[in-house]
Amino acid sequence: MKTFQPHHRCCSTLVQTIDAPLPLVWSILRRFDNPQAYKQFVKTCDLSSGDGGEGSVRDVTVVSGLPAAYSVERLDELDDESHVMVISIIGGDHRLINYRSKTTAFVAAAEEEKTVVVESYVVDVPEGNSEEETMSFANTIVGFNLKSLAKLSEKMMANKKL
Repeated sequence: MKTFQPHHRCCSTLVQTIDAPLPLVWSILRRFDNPQAYKQFVKTCDLSSGDGGEGSVRDVTVVSGLPAAYSVERLDELDDESHVMVISIIGGDHRLINYRSKTTAFVAAAEEEKTVVVESYVVDVPEGNSEEETMSFANTIVGFNLKSLAKLSEKMMANKKL
């Protein structure tokens, strides 16, 4: 008799301080329909349902070289007042099963012109992978996206000052 193995899950939280004001950072981050603006692993993004608000679903094509070709993602929560966005991955050909992330942006306590972005996620550990391997993979992607968001936001700020 085969015994039921509960899903092993792992989670992590990454933090990025960005040298740009919150309204600018949030204007990029909140665009569920345009993740490729700062996510360099995204080749194309098409909304398959919704208008980019809560409940919308996007089909994302991933750049070649990654161990995936596409991802299907749903916007579970978008709060423009609290600057919170929750996204679930609901399909695709990758190993991020039952992935759900919450991204929050807020003004850095010390400086008005800086924004802190916090992204936390929970995901199943796939069969044949360790918790460390799963977290390392997800942390690499999330960390890269947050650094890319910072770079884009800071570049936009520099261009505004010219």
